[in-house]
Amino acid sequence: MVRSLPAVALVLALAACSSKHEAPDVAEGEDHIPCAVSGSGELKPICAVERHQGANGLTLLVRHPDGGFRRFAVVSDGRGLEVADGAQVAITRLEGGKLDVSVGADRYLFPATRKSHAPQAAAAK
Repeated sequence: MVRSLPAVALVLALAACSSKHEAPDVAEGEDHIPCAVSGSGELKPICAVERHQGANGLTLLVRHPDGGFRRFAVVSDGRGLEVADGAQVAITRLEGGKLDVSVGADRYLFPATRKSHAPQAAAAK
């Protein structure tokens, strides 16, 4: 039993070393959008977007390179998107064919088209 203690300690030490890994530079997925997440101030095309059509309409799942994600509901009231879960509010701004969405410290830039009756900017509730 005493002899197996060093072997167990070695296995635990190796497991601890192998569990550390670097997050990828770009989230896995086919469609990417510029985003600034995890404290980054620079927009880069590193977030992956998945589209899911359900009973409540279209939802966008935005995956971050570090494994985090946000869900947005597509709305037709001029705001474009709203946060589909969580308590944070999305601030949206349409500029030059892009929908700029800020949620907390994270920012996303989605391709967008503006309907003629939609307001210039709005905050999601």
